Amino acid sequence: MVTFLSGGTGTPKLLDGATAAFTPDETTVVVNTGDDVELGGLFVSPDVDTLLFQGGGVLDRETWWGIDGDTHRTHEALSELARAAGRSNDPNFLPPERQTSGRELARWRRFSGAGEFMTIGDRDRALHLLRTSLLDEGKTLSEATAIVARAFGISIDILPMSDDPVATLIHTDEGLQHFQEFWVARDGEPAIETVEYRGSADAEPAPGVLDALEDVVVIGPSNPVTSIGPMLSLAGIGDALAETTVVAVSPFLGDEAFSGPAAKLMAAVGAPASTAGLGAVYPFADAFVVDERDESTLDRPTVETDIRIDGPSDAERVVEAVARAIDRVE
Repeated sequence: MVTFLSGGTGTPKLLDGATAAFTPDETTVVVNTGDDVELGGLFVSPDVDTLLFQGGGVLDRETWWGIDGDTHRTHEALSELARAAGRSNDPNFLPPERQTSGRELARWRRFSGAGEFMTIGDRDRALHLLRTSLLDEGKTLSEATAIVARAFGISIDILPMSDDPVATLIHTDEGLQHFQEFWVARDGEPAIETVEYRGSADAEPAPGVLDALEDVVVIGPSNPVTSIGPMLSLAGIGDALAETTVVAVSPFLGDEAFSGPAAKLMAAVGAPASTAGLGAVYPFADAFVVDERDESTLDRPTVETDIRIDGPSDAERVVEAVARAIDRVE
């Protein structure tokens, strides 16, 4: 049995090759929900959605979010109406009193839909309508995710990290920004002062998560700070990882991140923005899979391969390296 910890791009790419070493029946994925937002009253779980669309065979693999070939008529109509009403498509983070009212799961991640800064496709929106309706019926995020996963015919277990609100907030020189605003609307450009996982002190791992962490754990090449960090902020996760076998795949080639703002965020939390910094952010890791061209030094066993993933055959190569790393430390 193996459990992957996943964000929105790196680990899903790795999962394309998971069957090279692991069967779907023995595979669980625990997914970051710190990026989740409520946009115009709909609850959006971007990292979970990527896995749902991937497993359902409809993922847009150019962007690694949304549905391939989706239309955007509703988004375009909303944008047109907002402009006519004198509103822009800039993020409109609702005021504090609105962040803590209504649906508890959406606390500190609420945005107005009057001007929709995230482009959401029509079929994509249908998923958010279904999820939000299930939540309003009284289902937890875990229960709603399981229902949708069955609808997509997915055989692996996909577990949100928590059924409680945890919001990844970036304190910048331009003020407080939810991660989606920082990355999607601001292109990751503002200078970062600190990163906060608001709500994590009161949140618990979702049902099944701690049990899944008793198996071998693979941390994919996702952003250590905003994809994996929210999970590590939950009580019990770090202790569970310290007690099991953990292999981490580097999201860096030396001091160059393969994608996203990983390097900038690592520097913001005081860790070297490189493969060498993984030892500090993942002190519980037993082994690492690193690129064969990477000259970084780690104090734990490493397995080298070409870790660039541009398709399923690349993913299979990296997964096979993960399996070798597991064999070395089990």
